Amino acid sequence: MIVSAILGLLVSIAVPYYVRQTASTQANLCINTLLKIDDAACDFALEQGKKTGDPLNYPQDLTPYIKLNGANQIPPCPAGGNYTLNSVGAIPACSLGSSVSPVHILP
Repeated sequence: MIVSAILGLLVSIAVPYYVRQTASTQANLCINTLLKIDDAACDFALEQGKKTGDPLNYPQDLTPYIKLNGANQIPPCPAGGNYTLNSVGAIPACSLGSSVSPVHILP
């Protein structure tokens, strides 16, 4: 019975830590992808002679400038969000944004 109590205590400590680490990892992966999208947009604008504010056809315009996943797509947000980018010079955003903790926003 004492062993069961000790195991229960250890599990109650470990599970929340694991959940926090998973959420933090997902946020970091999302932010890294947002940075890659921003870099790809800058490369696209430079090569195509676009200026800040010009419309951008996301994701078709950026696929030649970013490493794609196995399905030949820009990697999705690991937490299930959607990425958006409307114009050159705009900050790419994840649909989850600040609605989750930790946030999915570029610093």
